[in-house]
Amino acid sequence: MDYNYPLRVDWNTEEIVTVMAFYAAVEKAYEVGITRMDLMAAYRSFKEIVPSMSEEKTIFKEFKEVSGYESYDVIKSAKESADTDKIKGKQR
Repeated sequence: MDYNYPLRVDWNTEEIVTVMAFYAAVEKAYEVGITRMDLMAAYRSFKEIVPSMSEEKTIFKEFKEVSGYESYDVIKSAKESADTDKIKGKQR
């Protein structure tokens, strides 16, 4: 995809890489599917950088605006589907 990821200027390089890995996991969920384990691992790492729910919501909204992918939906699906191995985002 050719768009700019929502990033914060106060994040260091390692944090940016971690957040971008989360974005890539969400993209993969929508494009081809991703294992629940991989998605949740990326989300847990993302939450270490963005622990605030309000900031998470803001970032998810910004990401959806530039990518069209809804992060919340795939994370919710992964949390509710403990018995499912693969998560696939549903295009609207």
